[in-house]
Amino acid sequence: MKPLALLLTLAVLYGCSQQPQQQQAAEPPSLPVMSISTGNPTTYQDYPASIEGAVNVEIRPQVEGTLDQIFVDEGAYVTKGQSLFKINDRPYREKLNNAKAALHAAEGAYANAQLEVEKLSPLVENKVVSDYQLKAAKAALKVAAANVEQARAQVGTAQIDMGYTVVKAPVSGYIGRLVKKQGSLVSPADAQSLTQLSDVHDVHVYFSLGETDFINFKEQYAGHSLQEKIKNLPPVSLILSDDSAYTLPGRVDMVDGQFDKTTAAITLRASFKNADGMLRSGNTGKVRLALQHKNVNLVPTDATVEMQDKVFVYTVGDSNKVSKQPITIIGKSGNNYLVKAGVKPGDRIVTTGIDHLQEGQVIKPEPVKAADALALSAKK
Repeated sequence: MKPLALLLTLAVLYGCSQQPQQQQAAEPPSLPVMSISTGNPTTYQDYPASIEGAVNVEIRPQVEGTLDQIFVDEGAYVTKGQSLFKINDRPYREKLNNAKAALHAAEGAYANAQLEVEKLSPLVENKVVSDYQLKAAKAALKVAAANVEQARAQVGTAQIDMGYTVVKAPVSGYIGRLVKKQGSLVSPADAQSLTQLSDVHDVHVYFSLGETDFINFKEQYAGHSLQEKIKNLPPVSLILSDDSAYTLPGRVDMVDGQFDKTTAAITLRASFKNADGMLRSGNTGKVRLALQHKNVNLVPTDATVEMQDKVFVYTVGDSNKVSKQPITIIGKSGNNYLVKAGVKPGDRIVTTGIDHLQEGQVIKPEPVKAADALALSAKK
């Protein structure tokens, strides 16, 4: 073999023998690692809600007749006792006059019956007539007295009907749509009311919790009974349809007595002050509940990877080997997951660069930088 060829062959063999040694000598990647810690974060959950005035009243006529006058406009604010509608009262006025006339006639009959008793009483005492006639006169007097009472009751009924021809506001509040117009025939049997009246100085906001959420809701707060737990609830927020927050907080003050069989949800009520009338019946929004978590494991979301509907972290063992570990998430606070199971306080996890890690790979752990640790602490 020629000397040049021999030298080339030796060089190739030497290079091949050195390549595995170089691969074996390659250093593991340096990746930031942090220890799992616990915290007491507060999370927020939004639930669709409907808003109603504290008092919602359907205004309906109590008597039948023609709607003569409408004293208010749609959307107007009215006070309790204010006149809203006027029904033609002429037929009821005549009924009242007839009832009064019948009362006068009954009173006259009563007076005649009383005179008859007074006339017969001395005659019976002197045995001029038999006492049978006196007994009959006294019975007629009782009948006349009953007729007077009946006629007086009819007058009262006619006066009540007469009063119903003016429809007044039972509470203070805002007038809804005016369904009936002037000249319409109205009746207590109408399918539609004349209008609706809402007292919205206070509003009730209704929302629903599913069974699981309701169980978590009950476990969050101190108290032996549900009423005690409600008293310990923090104030809730109302998020309006434009995603802005209502300025005043509210309080949950009612839990329905049973779950809806159709939706498997239970209804709760939160009350809010509404002195300026900003909220109206029929508004929609969301109730935002605050849930407090004590001593829960916190894992940065950037330190996780999602695969097949499961979330994993890479834990670092004693030999600096990484292991892909599934975790159970119960909520999120800022950029941290709240973890129920899968890791425990003190476990080390890789925080970044996890996309290319493999099960069992050895890494060189690097503590999280002070600035990053401060940022993570702030996010908690």
